[in-house]
Amino acid sequence: MAVIAQETAAANETSKPDVNPIPILAVLLSGAFVAILSETILNVALNAIMADFGVASSTVQWLVTGYMLVIGTLIPISAYFMQRFTTRQLFIAAMSLFTLGTIICGISPVFSVLLIGRLTQAIGTAIMIPLLINIILTVIPIERRGAAMGMVGLVIMFAPAIGPTVSGLIVENFTWRSLFYFILPISLASLLFGMKVLINISETSKPKLDIISFLLSMLGFGGIVYGFSAAGKGDASFTDPLVFSFLLVGFVSLALFSWRQLKIEAPLLDIRVFRYPMFTLGLLMVMLVMMTMFAMMLVMPIYMQGALLFSAVTAGLVLLPGGLLNGAMSPIMGRLFDKFGPRPLLIPGTIILAIIVFTYRYTIPGIPIWMVVVQQAILMIAVAMIMMPAQTNGLNQIPQRLYPHGTAIMNTLTQVAGAIGAALFISVMENGQQSYLQNNGINNPTGEDMIAALTHGSQQSFSTGFYLALATVVLAVLVRRSKQSN
Repeated sequence: MAVIAQETAAANETSKPDVNPIPILAVLLSGAFVAILSETILNVALNAIMADFGVASSTVQWLVTGYMLVIGTLIPISAYFMQRFTTRQLFIAAMSLFTLGTIICGISPVFSVLLIGRLTQAIGTAIMIPLLINIILTVIPIERRGAAMGMVGLVIMFAPAIGPTVSGLIVENFTWRSLFYFILPISLASLLFGMKVLINISETSKPKLDIISFLLSMLGFGGIVYGFSAAGKGDASFTDPLVFSFLLVGFVSLALFSWRQLKIEAPLLDIRVFRYPMFTLGLLMVMLVMMTMFAMMLVMPIYMQGALLFSAVTAGLVLLPGGLLNGAMSPIMGRLFDKFGPRPLLIPGTIILAIIVFTYRYTIPGIPIWMVVVQQAILMIAVAMIMMPAQTNGLNQIPQRLYPHGTAIMNTLTQVAGAIGAALFISVMENGQQSYLQNNGINNPTGEDMIAALTHGSQQSFSTGFYLALATVVLAVLVRRSKQSN
């Protein structure tokens, strides 16, 4: 009888709802696309917004930092939302908030209203992304999840890849408000389409929201994301009292949050998912790759314009093919994952990543543009070989009851890794510049001196990325194909 009961429990754990996943995924992917597109589409327009509202760069950066901050603090509570509310309720709420925020941004008469609209958009995004991945885990059988997660990879990489290019074209010919008017019909169409075809997938329950855990989560993840984001901007550094205070509060709150999750009956985030080794390995790989990718995505544009003397438009176009190629390769990598498992993708992918990041040390002034384009394209192919296979293999191992917690933890720590990566590599680059000037006794640097200093600092940043890439190679060797635990 015990054996029968165990087999029945296992069957219930791995069974999937008898629904057609195609329209559901189409709705969720369209919503995720417009939400992620919004993350990067505003970057090119910041100067125009500063001129229009008469605000400083430190103020306008809140449109970007605030967006990241809301996402980093709200994704942890998404596990509670997915247990408490139905699929339709969450999707409609997420897209309604995002659409409302888009309208507010488009008609904003002053900067404060624009910021409110931007933060409202971020709330919708914070609900949408974990919901998408959780639904895939629920409705797609484990043997076909790679292909579905590959489509997520296409959306996640394609949207930010075209964001700056689309933004540049729109801002050059229209006002910055046209960016939101461009997004609005896509958002409305996704909302109406979802209201028509989306059905409820997972069962709901009435979990109790632990207010103390929620507050500790906000202080922990919010403090860390803001601290690292602030450390990577302007003259701030990790020794800045404000930055240090936010990081200290963040890490202490996160430690208390983790301790509390192990003590209460209904944790806000069940960190017991870390008991599953493939989940932990996959999460570590995703975080390291995200940090390494940020070295290229942030440092390279600065280096290309400051040392390689590319124009801003050229620098943006150099990065575009790699982003598009990554999006195109993600579904292919997902299908290969379903067929061959993670190791045939992760091991060569991490080796290619380490090699190509190493070659960036030899990207010096005078290098042909086409070589930089090829470097970036190979880099993004390697990222496609790693990100979704590592994430999917890790999530595959955890039991179905922990799906909301696993997706929330992975999405939250990916955001945290992005913030850490941005601050780390910018700080290494700037410190390298300063050390070059000091070591060579240059007090009044010329233009050539500044190019040499920026080249030295960027190469140090690329070296840091290379060491992180080597760590992913070690983790890839340890990965095995997951089977869902009961």
